[in-house]
Amino acid sequence: MEQTFIAVKPDGVQRGICGEIIKRFETRGYKLVAAKFVQSSEEHMKSHYADLKDMPFYGGLCKYMSSGPVFAMVWEGQSIVKLARMMLGETNPADSKPGSIRGDLCVNIGRNIIHGSDTLENAKREIGLWFKPEEMVTYTSCAQAFLYE
Repeated sequence: MEQTFIAVKPDGVQRGICGEIIKRFETRGYKLVAAKFVQSSEEHMKSHYADLKDMPFYGGLCKYMSSGPVFAMVWEGQSIVKLARMMLGETNPADSKPGSIRGDLCVNIGRNIIHGSDTLENAKREIGLWFKPEEMVTYTSCAQAFLYE
């Protein structure tokens, strides 16, 4: 099984939609294996978004992401990195299809409510930035036999 990092951004937290996002991942059949509610430093966010450091929006993004609480999570499941990105929708909500998280719940690219790892390699890096190994929970879901062959 793969793992991916998902974070509800400060705008999503302020709007009270963490539960809706959790519900969508649970309904899909994915398993939550770690979660925490934190307010990160700007330095932490610079590490998190290091791959975007040459983009013109990098400084503003890091400042914004450290401006309020974030709900950080690790989800587990088959092909989760690819399918979670599909669930999130496009970075720009205007390009997101109805049914996706961004397509249903937001309208502005600068306040697009959620972050999700874009590759398996980035998922591993991001999980390591946000969670210690002892914060990860290992268990077998009672629904596993009904989700996977």
